[in-house]
Amino acid sequence: MKKNPELYTTALGAIAAFCTYTSMYGFRKGITAVQFEGIAFGGIDYKIWLITAQVLGYAVSKGIGVKIVSEMKPHQRPWYVLGLIGFAELALLGFGLVPAPYNIIFLFLNGLPLGMVYGTVLAMLEGRKQTEILVAALTASFIFASGLVKTVALLLMQQGGISELWAPFVTGLIFVVPLLLSVWGLSRLPMPSEEDKILRTERLPMNRTDRRNFLGTFPTGLTLLIISYVLLSAFRDFRDNFAPEILKGTVSGNPTIFAQTETLIALLILGMMAGLRWVEDHFRAFTLINILMIAGAILVGLSTWLYQLGSVSASAWFMLTGLGMYMAYVPCNGLYFERLVATFRYVSTVGFIVTLADWYGYLGSVGVLLYKNFGQSDLSFQQFFVYGCYGLSGLYILLTIFSYASFRRKYKKGLTTPRVVSPV
Repeated sequence: MKKNPELYTTALGAIAAFCTYTSMYGFRKGITAVQFEGIAFGGIDYKIWLITAQVLGYAVSKGIGVKIVSEMKPHQRPWYVLGLIGFAELALLGFGLVPAPYNIIFLFLNGLPLGMVYGTVLAMLEGRKQTEILVAALTASFIFASGLVKTVALLLMQQGGISELWAPFVTGLIFVVPLLLSVWGLSRLPMPSEEDKILRTERLPMNRTDRRNFLGTFPTGLTLLIISYVLLSAFRDFRDNFAPEILKGTVSGNPTIFAQTETLIALLILGMMAGLRWVEDHFRAFTLINILMIAGAILVGLSTWLYQLGSVSASAWFMLTGLGMYMAYVPCNGLYFERLVATFRYVSTVGFIVTLADWYGYLGSVGVLLYKNFGQSDLSFQQFFVYGCYGLSGLYILLTIFSYASFRRKYKKGLTTPRVVSPV
């Protein structure tokens, strides 16, 4: 295959990225399959304590990662991925050993390193002719992995006799070998070629001044985009973390439902994102991405309305909301910014802005968890999710339209401002 370098890079990068991030989810999402019914501390559901602690750790990780991920040298990235995930697994060991509620802190420690993994892996894939396909594989992994890890954890508890407290740690152990092999594959990925740099703009680490200048170049568009991403992240995280509660009554008889629904979504999203590979004009691709994001938000609202009318089943509704949500969420995890950077010829790293957006996104997710528990405690998880579907659909569409309009005005005026590279 090395006789065809482009095919080799595409195959190796796509498989390794998909498997790496799928494996990472094994160390993070096992907790979401556990319901801990009837357990509460301080008047707050135990699982809400756990998810809030983990998401807060993840948000703090994103804040730290704005600096670490953007300044990381290429040869350091594989070692960072392994070290960060290894720390997270040790935290799950502590969670199993320490009794509740004192083990809540270990979920914070579990999330603390993991927020930097995505940006680190993304930095290995950006700035190439094949980036759409590579990032499509990467982002498809967290859709597929979300369902897979829940299914693995449920099977460990239902058929393997693993307790609720130990299910997250044992789930992580299952993914150790796949993680090592896939990170090794990423380390073998060739650096972007000179042709890649010409076509997609060179990608380099960014120091503090570089990061500030980038944000100052696109203030309105990025601000509106990040606000919309906060809504999207909170919605996605709530659906992912409380899927068993949203579909309560459906899960117990079919523990594989999450793997089934999320795998289908992943395949559909993979096809949509990979198709952008053949759109050579960067601004046209950027426009198509925005259209896709808006269409996804429409699907979330429309499918919820049909569910309330009784026209679709609960499982079909759950899948359709997931498909619509990921149509909007996935592009913001790489391809949106990949084409933005290429459009304006701005020498930078996509890992920086994705990590920054994620930081605000997960802070928003923590806010939604607190609001659900203290502001809407009488609502069931499903009712709360239904209201969230309608709220997301309306607000997200407006924010995305205005954000795109800002970037379009800058592009039409020819305001491309390549970065002046400063030493890191």
